[in-house]
Amino acid sequence: MIKAMALTIATALAAGCATAPQVTDAIRADLAPTGKLRGGMNLSNTLFTTKDAKGELQGVSVDLMRELATRLGVPVEFVVHPTPGEVADAVDRNTWDVTTLAIEQARAAKIAFSPPMTEIEATYAVPKTSKITKVAEVDAPGIRISVPDKAGYELYLTRTIKNATLVKSKSTAAAVELFTKSGADALGGLRPALLDTLPQMPDARLLEGNFMTVNHGLGTPRAGRTGAGADYLKAFVDEMVASGFIARSIEKNGVKGLAAVAPKKP
Repeated sequence: MIKAMALTIATALAAGCATAPQVTDAIRADLAPTGKLRGGMNLSNTLFTTKDAKGELQGVSVDLMRELATRLGVPVEFVVHPTPGEVADAVDRNTWDVTTLAIEQARAAKIAFSPPMTEIEATYAVPKTSKITKVAEVDAPGIRISVPDKAGYELYLTRTIKNATLVKSKSTAAAVELFTKSGADALGGLRPALLDTLPQMPDARLLEGNFMTVNHGLGTPRAGRTGAGADYLKAFVDEMVASGFIARSIEKNGVKGLAAVAPKKP
């Protein structure tokens, strides 16, 4: 019964996905050089990856990695990291072959990204007593913004903030703690995650609007690869979006605040 249900879900997710480019030996060697697809997983972004009651990984990233491994004809192995920054840093150690990360130019030197497949708003939480009412007002002299180091939106803010000061913590939890203990005037984050964290911040409110829209894609290391795998990922993601695979996976996993990008027009 369980196997039948799993087959039904897999079939539904894969519907409309029969037109992907043919997988060649060069593509397989690029994306699974060890004979298996090593998927780099980030546990801090629960919009993409979580654990079920048995401790098994589940989520949109898991669905994508399994589908990709099926296309390649190889088994999948999940290489788990606690934060996106640690996933990105591990590219130098060649511990993973494909990962889901926010597409960021600071990472693109070492990671070849697919086109965007999802979008999420990033915004700020501020104290209820704060005079700040708009996102643009956060970038002002004397304002301290708490953010987790090497998150996609932190990399963006590092490039774009002109007047405020970024205070970087090792994790999202540490960034929240700094903000709640009045060590910062604003907390940057993904809107869904900030909404989930609001119960821990009873004296905070979220600002309307966003300072950026975070796009995630699939990435593969540039070093030691021919580029055949990166080219395949581009076509693979385009198909996953156009076929509705991404949208169905988001719905199946009950993810709130994550949306598939609009399919490309013919």
